[in-house]
Amino acid sequence: MSIKEEEFEVDEDLSLTQKYLGLSTKSFLLLVISVIGLGIYIGVILYGKNSINVLLNLQTYESYLKKEIHTLKKENAKLQKEYFELKEISGG
Repeated sequence: MSIKEEEFEVDEDLSLTQKYLGLSTKSFLLLVISVIGLGIYIGVILYGKNSINVLLNLQTYESYLKKEIHTLKKENAKLQKEYFELKEISGG
């Protein structure tokens, strides 16, 4: 065999992952499991019970409640003023 033929020889003892990806089967399986685990973790963070989506909804609801508090305080002040005016008129 010449040197050029040796360069293109494929070792038949290599597994498919070693042949095509340069990884041992163990390393390849570990990589696949890690990628799947990371995908599940990111999915839980984005869409789970304690997710970013829930956080954003709670922040929106908090903003709504703050506006509602402000509106109710204004209404309460108006009603208190009216109450004291009526109380003063009735001589109480």
